[in-house]
Amino acid sequence: MPDVALALPDNPGAARTVSLKAQLRRAERRKKLKYGALIVPLVVFLLLTFVWPIAALMKRAVDNPEVVAAFPATCALLRGWDGRSPPDDTVFATLANEMAATRGTPVFASAAKRLNMEQPGFRSLMMKTAKALPPAAGRSAPAAGRSARAALIAADARWGELAAWQLFARNASPYTARYLLASVDRKYDDAGHIVAAGADEAIYVKVLKRTFGMSAVVTACCLLLGFPLAYLMATQPARVANVLMIFVLLPFWTSILVRVAAWLVLLQREGLVNQALRAAGIIEKPLELVFNDIGVYISMVHILLPFMILPLYSVMKGISPLYVRAAISLGCPPIASFWKVYFPQALPGVGAGGLLVFILCMGYYITPALLGSPGEQMASYFIAFYTNQTVNWGMAAALSAILFMATLVLYMVYLRLVGGQESASRTT
Repeated sequence: MPDVALALPDNPGAARTVSLKAQLRRAERRKKLKYGALIVPLVVFLLLTFVWPIAALMKRAVDNPEVVAAFPATCALLRGWDGRSPPDDTVFATLANEMAATRGTPVFASAAKRLNMEQPGFRSLMMKTAKALPPAAGRSAPAAGRSARAALIAADARWGELAAWQLFARNASPYTARYLLASVDRKYDDAGHIVAAGADEAIYVKVLKRTFGMSAVVTACCLLLGFPLAYLMATQPARVANVLMIFVLLPFWTSILVRVAAWLVLLQREGLVNQALRAAGIIEKPLELVFNDIGVYISMVHILLPFMILPLYSVMKGISPLYVRAAISLGCPPIASFWKVYFPQALPGVGAGGLLVFILCMGYYITPALLGSPGEQMASYFIAFYTNQTVNWGMAAALSAILFMATLVLYMVYLRLVGGQESASRTT
């Protein structure tokens, strides 16, 4: 063997040692290859069903292909335009030629629709101009001997204004930040500068604040309700803990839509909750518990509570009660022993449960849509609106990108906190 040949002839023990090391390396390499072959299908599955869809969605947030696909030559010329004065006759002639060539096609309609999203009325401008142009607008002199510039301005006077060409120039690139800016209430002005959106357009920052605020409140409520129950389950005998676990898992056997509908029945003005409160003499008139934030909070806490309890219970089950007993035996009060000894060990479960509940809450759609009013809708409602009704994939992807980035930031904060705690525990 090659490894044996490297050994000295007068030292057979060294040769056997080298040969044994080579065999161990080959065996370890074969084992890693076998493990890798088993993991490859899972990696391919995750890439196709998780990574690729997310990457494609993120690309939609900056994708802007419609205008470039319909007017490639015009867009190429406008990329070098200074934007301070109307473009030269070459740009007018190129646009007139491409309009005459693409009018009546789906690409032309898509480009007109895209420009109309940014400036209402631009679609009618495009359609009106395309109808007015002769078929050979770019190949020969336009009708009545007018130049391409005169033909476009004669079709609509707005082609002589700087704003129309500035809009065209902003969409001359296949990528744009317009959707991402709109999702944080910003936009481009006529000169291409980023400015704050108008009062009638500035809604998304409020929506995002509402989304994050409601998610934080629901997460805090789930933690306050789930921590004592998880602690009770972790400190009880296995027989009692198993029974409690069945009650925790019981909601998973019912559809979310059914649970939301049940809360709608329970919380309405003549529902069981109001009837019970009136029968007990606590209230005189029915409370407004649905179609507002109260009903949304109640339902979402009920639905997401198991996602908080399960991570907490899995961590608490591994914490030995001897630590707290030892602290109490050394003179530390019970409450102080709990907060200084037990709670720090349960922090990974608190972080994992809080992160899971917060992420799930950010993407909830059914519960706020059925139990909330228009003022309680979260970002997921607008994502569904742009996806299903207006088919504006750019805005839907931009709002999704913000939620995705918020998820990544939360996850990195969680990893940093857990990593810092583990390093501190190893140091002590």
